[in-house]
Amino acid sequence: MPFMFENLEVYQKAISLADAILAATAEFPRGYYFLSDQLSRASVPSATNLAEGNGRFTKADRKNFFAIARGSAQECVALMVIASRRKLMPAETNGTNGVT
Repeated sequence: MPFMFENLEVYQKAISLADAILAATAEFPRGYYFLSDQLSRASVPSATNLAEGNGRFTKADRKNFFAIARGSAQECVALMVIASRRKLMPAETNGTNGVT
């Protein structure tokens, strides 16, 4: 039986984002480990904070974890813009609709 948060669309999208980022950054050329690492460290907590927040008992505690998850997702956008400008990721993946 799945946990309640596993049915949330936002959680499923966060997992898909983290998975896509991990796959894309695995192909980054040598010398871009710092960017790959930072993308990984931003994308994975986006999903895990959603899951952890759903396990909290108070509304304020849940809200805090959800805010952290949102911040991590927004961090991914900035990092993906940088990666696309360095031609490491396609521009359409960075959330700016190709505007670089």
